[in-house]
Amino acid sequence: MTTRRSFLGGATATGVAATLGGPPAGASAGGEDGIAPAPRRSRAHDAIVAVNRGMRAHYAALKSDLITRLSPVIVVQNDAKGGRFTLLHDGTRESLHPVGEVFELAKSVSHVPLGVYSIIAPHLSDKVPNLPGAERIDAHDLEMVAFRGAGSTGWVAPLQEYAATLTAARRQLEEAGIPPEMVVSCRQVLDGALGFIDVAVAAGSFDIKSFEDFSVRVYEGIRTNMKYAAEAQIAGVEGLLRRWRSRIGEEAWQDLYTVVLSQWATSVLNQNSIIIKPCMNPAKVATHLIDLPAAEPPSDPVFVALDNLARIVQDNIAAELVFPSDRAAADALKGPQDLLADEILDRLGAERADGAAHPASFGSGEACPFSRRGIPARG
Repeated sequence: MTTRRSFLGGATATGVAATLGGPPAGASAGGEDGIAPAPRRSRAHDAIVAVNRGMRAHYAALKSDLITRLSPVIVVQNDAKGGRFTLLHDGTRESLHPVGEVFELAKSVSHVPLGVYSIIAPHLSDKVPNLPGAERIDAHDLEMVAFRGAGSTGWVAPLQEYAATLTAARRQLEEAGIPPEMVVSCRQVLDGALGFIDVAVAAGSFDIKSFEDFSVRVYEGIRTNMKYAAEAQIAGVEGLLRRWRSRIGEEAWQDLYTVVLSQWATSVLNQNSIIIKPCMNPAKVATHLIDLPAAEPPSDPVFVALDNLARIVQDNIAAELVFPSDRAAADALKGPQDLLADEILDRLGAERADGAAHPASFGSGEACPFSRRGIPARG
């Protein structure tokens, strides 16, 4: 019969054996239960990890049920037309693009310099030129982008094809039904790009300086287009929000959740979030307006939005119940901060206070580049 004393004795003997490189005298390699130490450890690992698997299964079940109950919710998928808006309320669903087409046309022409850049960028010199603002160009970033080098002519054909696209658009400006001032600004941008392309193709070369000169010439036209795009978006989104607010009623609107899906590059001060924010309940907007960046537009944006929203909503309640004595930990569970962030920052800070080396440090004794600013104090 195995007693607590004999078990502890066996464990101690096993530890000694591991230190000396072999089993203790009179003991079998398999241990008292006949199972070798490695399989026992694996079995223990699996049993403990099963606890987390069980949690995740129940967490997923709760989330799945909650997804079907979330209401009212507006999901916004940012796109070239100003955003596709979906309202979910009490089992009903409506999706549409509320922004007028002036937005899409203004943005389309304003993206011309970026289109030209995308073709020529791999063929630029990887040396930072002596230009105003050159210090803002990261030399390594430039080296990564300009991977083909200035000697290649692979840019000529695609640039000429893009010029044909620009020429076709320019011919149709008068027929597009856009404001006269925007016709002028679009023409300015298109003509500037076509001029840059003509010169580059004729010379068989270009450089960062010539592209910068082109960008400066067309910037005024881009600013005009941005004005019309902004006006169209504000009018379209605010008009839709007023209509939906009237439909679902003030009581429901006060609890509105809004999830705006965007790419990382536009996830801070996102155009639709800016317009929506003042239309929501100010007491809840901080927790009910969620900007959700993604690498690429999801195939089912509404499901992705609801899946993330369900996590947020159930974590809001879990945080106060799971961590009732630690407000900082509760806030971490309720927000985008990782629960271990506080502890990691504490440990990294302690290492530096002790003068311990750290593999990510730049130079000896340099302080960690991350601070705990903005993280609530414990207790």
